[in-house]
Amino acid sequence: MIELAPSILSADFARLGEQVRAATEGGASIIHVDIMDGHFVPNLTVGPPVLKSLRKVTKLPLDCHMMIENPDDFIPAFAESGADWISVHQEACRHLNRTLHLIKSHDCRAGVVINPATPVETLTEVLDIVDYVLVMSVNPGFGAQKFIPGVLHKMKQLAEIRNRRGLNYRMEVDGGVALETVGDVVRSGAEILVAGNAVFGEGDPRKNAEALLKAAMEAAMIRV
Repeated sequence: MIELAPSILSADFARLGEQVRAATEGGASIIHVDIMDGHFVPNLTVGPPVLKSLRKVTKLPLDCHMMIENPDDFIPAFAESGADWISVHQEACRHLNRTLHLIKSHDCRAGVVINPATPVETLTEVLDIVDYVLVMSVNPGFGAQKFIPGVLHKMKQLAEIRNRRGLNYRMEVDGGVALETVGDVVRSGAEILVAGNAVFGEGDPRKNAEALLKAAMEAAMIRV
């Protein structure tokens, strides 16, 4: 099943509730929240208070993508503030197995993230733990970046591993997902589409979400 997860990183925070509702009306079924600490990535975004406020305006799952050092120190606070899904970077976790189990112990879905330069092979020992794998198709830190097409093979690899090992994790992609790239992304196996600028950048978030989902569904009909 293809799902759209608009990233609030590109939303107008003065109208956040209104914009999230508009994207939901356009078919969004998950809300993606980028958590950045200024250390693991060169940007600062939101903390638990914003998540707690967002929880009040939407019933959709809140998908927290933690681009931070020492995520174990913050997982409990985000879970308590309303996170439903929490993903951590393979590159940021010294003890990835332990961190993923920590997420699950707080009744959240656990995801693992890999940057464009990180091989899929680094995840082989945790794919039986995770609920989803997030493949970055830009280098993390800022919105509105250009899609890196070289990552498409990773989703094909992940689909092949999932089938071969009988696993059931889902595949999410984040970075540069827009009308001109969503077809390739979906045909490569992505099921959860994170889109920030393409939904909230210009125009009506509802119409933007509808158009992106329509293009994704059409691509899903002719997956390679």
